[in-house]
Amino acid sequence: MLFRVCVFLFVVQCTIAQELVTPLIDSLSVVTTESEKSRISLKIASQLSHSDWERSQYYIEVAETAALATEDLKTLANYYIKTGEIYYKKDALDVALDYYLKAYEYYKDKDFSERYVLENHLAITYARVENEEVAIDFFRRVYQYQIEKQDSLPLAKTLNNIGNLYMEIQIDSSIIYYQKALKIADVLKDNSLYFYLYTNLGRVYRISKQYDTSKNYFNKAILTLNEHNNLRNIAWLYNEFSEYYLNQSQPDSSIYYAEKSYKISDSLAPYSLECLKSVELLYTSYKFNSEFEKATNYFDHFNRISDTINIEEKKVNVEKILIEEAHKTQDKIRSLKEGEQRLKYLIFGLSLFVLLLIVTILLVKYRNKLKNTQLENELILTKRKELNASLEIKNNELIGKAMTEIHRTEIIDEILLELKNIKRKAVKKETQQAIDYIVKRLERDTNSDIWKEFEVRFEQVHESFYKNLILKHPDLTSKDKRLCALLKLDLTSKEIAQITGQSFKSVENARTRLRKKLEITNLKTDLSTYLSSFN
Repeated sequence: MLFRVCVFLFVVQCTIAQELVTPLIDSLSVVTTESEKSRISLKIASQLSHSDWERSQYYIEVAETAALATEDLKTLANYYIKTGEIYYKKDALDVALDYYLKAYEYYKDKDFSERYVLENHLAITYARVENEEVAIDFFRRVYQYQIEKQDSLPLAKTLNNIGNLYMEIQIDSSIIYYQKALKIADVLKDNSLYFYLYTNLGRVYRISKQYDTSKNYFNKAILTLNEHNNLRNIAWLYNEFSEYYLNQSQPDSSIYYAEKSYKISDSLAPYSLECLKSVELLYTSYKFNSEFEKATNYFDHFNRISDTINIEEKKVNVEKILIEEAHKTQDKIRSLKEGEQRLKYLIFGLSLFVLLLIVTILLVKYRNKLKNTQLENELILTKRKELNASLEIKNNELIGKAMTEIHRTEIIDEILLELKNIKRKAVKKETQQAIDYIVKRLERDTNSDIWKEFEVRFEQVHESFYKNLILKHPDLTSKDKRLCALLKLDLTSKEIAQITGQSFKSVENARTRLRKKLEITNLKTDLSTYLSSFN
């Protein structure tokens, strides 16, 4: 049933996108200037980006060709901005950042309003790729511009963004920026602005363990809700409030708000990050409440959503690789066709008999060569798909095995605790002895070294990884090697924290220390990408 609904929604989305795109394509055929052609092509690409990424890429290329043909730097800069926005919406942040920076080369010395819009894009993107220092620098430039222009609403939104950025690194500064934005909201009486600020203040005070103040702001945020609120934002608020109650060891209230969030998220996007978080909160709360059957069901659901999100995150990169391969194939075919044309001109003056003979031979050879090239390309592509699919399955098995073993150990530990409590209350010696026998069997069953099993399985999948890694970095500890293995599997800090039982902050700190050990000084170099080179 869910599959049919997804297919139906996809068809509806494609139909709507096509209805919006058709008039734009019609107008594209009659434009007379290259700048207008670039602008309309980017509009088409943006409309198609979620329903037909291959066609979207085609119109991005059309827009680029037209922008370059104008030889106008501002038109080219605007092309870079709009293309960056398309990739940003696809969560291809590195690609988006590259386009934004190309545009900034034009705007950085100009006092245009477009410059500050671009700087805001750069600030938000740098914040999402966790380059806080650069993000803060751009936010401050935008903030100063908005003060000069006395533009209250954008100013409050910028203060809110800066507060979000400081939340993980400097709580007091985060609160100051939120409070500044709240003063502006009190003047504007903007309900949507109140919603974001109250929710963020609830979060920041929860993190700083000022629970009474946190609860007060979460309640204020709920009071701002009305029919105009975005449902995704409401789900976000309910998740944050649920996490507050979980921190307060009130699982029933946590379950209440997590279920409200889950109902909204599941109806909008069942395989989204917000839905994933609500399921995780439900799993943790039911586990805290010792309702292990429900906890296990939500844990399984969490894994399904997590796997799907992981596939979606990689989708853009896979499509990009396939498109690049398609372009290379087209170039080869174009080159071969040009060669064929030259050959035809070369033999045109020969006699009819010689001409027919040579043309026949050349065409046969060309056809065979083209077939062989196509077969080789298909074989390479098939092998690459098989290898990628096999590697992804094995990586998922590694992660699933680690999560299952940790979950099993947690359940056995809880059973052991309950048995020991029962033993203390038991009167008969035979009962105590029977409980001791069960306890010893369970303890023996949990003595297996999970991480040793994990590393053995990991080395079976990635045979040369540890060997090549230690060869270049011999000073790594066993914990460092373990973290490297988890990053090699393309796991996020949050996922690593769940697997290892550490806090998110501890994993982030471990990643920072690892970067220093690996001597990765370039902030643009991604740690997981670097480790992927050790095959």
